[in-house]
Amino acid sequence: MQKAFFPILTAFLIFSLSQHALSQNKGKEKATPSVEKIRWYSFEEAYQLNKKKPKKIFIDVFTDWCGWCKKMDAETFTNPVISKYMAKNFYCVKLNAERKDTVIIDGVTFTNPNPTGKRSTHQLAIDLLKGNMSYPSYVFLNEKCQWMNIVPGFYTAKDFEPFLHYFGEDAYEKKIPWDDFKASFEGVIK
Repeated sequence: MQKAFFPILTAFLIFSLSQHALSQNKGKEKATPSVEKIRWYSFEEAYQLNKKKPKKIFIDVFTDWCGWCKKMDAETFTNPVISKYMAKNFYCVKLNAERKDTVIIDGVTFTNPNPTGKRSTHQLAIDLLKGNMSYPSYVFLNEKCQWMNIVPGFYTAKDFEPFLHYFGEDAYEKKIPWDDFKASFEGVIK
């Protein structure tokens, strides 16, 4: 009888401990806030959505070879504070500056003049960046799809948060100087 008792006791203890660990993990999952992911649109999709329901448009102009673009995707755009704010306040666009296809917006055609060439820039990217081809760069359009400004470069989530609020809360439209806004901005990210 003693020989049968120890394996049964061992199995019971293992089962009890595993059940306890599972219940602990379930509690942790419930306590973790959900992260709102950014829904990335094509420029054409965001433009059409904006016609139906006006909202500011944020455009991430990138290239496949840009290391800082990849770092921005991996570190900044995945921050829950950044992604939640962007999802709420903007139609978010990923625009490959070297895309190969033709884009027609309100009868205006944009192409890549050399779609088979290496690092050939699409006319839409050139137009949005006003010819200042730097990657990554972020273009902000207002609810009327009018160009507001460009913010070039990589930023940590903490450093990017004020830019989103500056354009998202219309400080730019109200002509509040950037330096004044940034000096008084109290972000969530520490």
